[in-house]
Amino acid sequence: MYALVDCNNFYCSCERVFQPTLNGKPVVVLSNNDGCVIARSEEAKQIGIVMGAPEHLMRSLIDQHQVTLFSSNYTLYGDMSERVMKSLAGFVPQLEIYSIDEAFLDLRAMRHIDLLQLATTLRQTVFQHTGIPVSVGIAPTKTLAKLANRYAKKFHKDLGVHYLANQHQINQALAVTPVNDIWGIGANYARLLEVNGFKTAFDLAQAPPDWVRQKMSVVGLRLRQELNGMPCQPGAFEPPKKKNIATTRSFGKITDDRSLLEEAIANHTATAAAKLRKQNSCARQLQVLIQTNIFRQQDQQYSHQITLELEVPTNDSPELIKYALKGLDLIFQPGYKYNKCGVVLLNLVDEAEGQRGLFDTRNRQKQRQMAATIDQLNHAFGKDMVRFAVQGFERRYRLRANYLSNCYTTRLNEILHVRI
Repeated sequence: MYALVDCNNFYCSCERVFQPTLNGKPVVVLSNNDGCVIARSEEAKQIGIVMGAPEHLMRSLIDQHQVTLFSSNYTLYGDMSERVMKSLAGFVPQLEIYSIDEAFLDLRAMRHIDLLQLATTLRQTVFQHTGIPVSVGIAPTKTLAKLANRYAKKFHKDLGVHYLANQHQINQALAVTPVNDIWGIGANYARLLEVNGFKTAFDLAQAPPDWVRQKMSVVGLRLRQELNGMPCQPGAFEPPKKKNIATTRSFGKITDDRSLLEEAIANHTATAAAKLRKQNSCARQLQVLIQTNIFRQQDQQYSHQITLELEVPTNDSPELIKYALKGLDLIFQPGYKYNKCGVVLLNLVDEAEGQRGLFDTRNRQKQRQMAATIDQLNHAFGKDMVRFAVQGFERRYRLRANYLSNCYTTRLNEILHVRI
């Protein structure tokens, strides 16, 4: 058996934990630069706020129903996610973090435990520890667990748990799940299935295996088997290393200031390098990109990127920053109004497998020790507490975030104050 635990309206729930007066009221979280809707409370859904819609197109509904807006606060959401996952990890032998607000629990070694009671206790404990409401779906496969979780949200909102304990309950859940709501079915496959008369998950589970294999390849066949209770999804309890690491951001406002681009590129590179070190990898290539705002037709448009080969695979921040600024120097053109830049680290290799260069004179051991010390200090005292001069301190390129909440759990000066 597997369980899928999914945080309900996670970003909105994180904001409500520290502003409980918003419970029962419409809440919306916006994307970078306060652009589009990326999270909605149930109340916001009911009044017609559309996921992914630009904020300015929803403005009349927002004003009419007094919707509370928040800018994306990924520092807060990431920390709250970590707290939720730590609470879940105490219940099971193995935990697979699927996304920032979802995790699969491996229950195969817990056959003699009342799984429904476990799920109820788990849900109560997570809420007690973090204030985040979750839904739990339990089933013989991961695909069915996803389906059970959806069923719990749709038909058992108060309980928040659904356990597909037998074939009758599985068939019941399959019959009320449209094919486009099945985990792994995209828009193209959904149209294909509907055109051929497969409207629900139950229809797909009963589809001829040969037809599924022909039309949907072996991936579709595995999905069909999962819907029939045969596990085919391998566990990823050790998350795989990333094959490339990208850090790109739009600016809060367009700019033609080269020094601002240099500051942004340096910060993006330092962030990517820290992620690289965290997974004990080194990069062989570094890509730098810049572009103007394609939606401002009144401005001249320019977009360019360049990929640099590194002499020696590295994860050292100052070395990577030096390459990144060299790349910016090669592609920057004055006279344009830029709105985005980024850095991508490519062709990653394990840190222990990086080949030294014949003419490399850098003290790599000293660099690793310095980087490890900086990472420890920044982890203990806050991101970028120790930084390189070229990164600056003003963050002039920062995103527009007019509705940003405090980082209640990671910054002492923004901690919640309670009057007694």
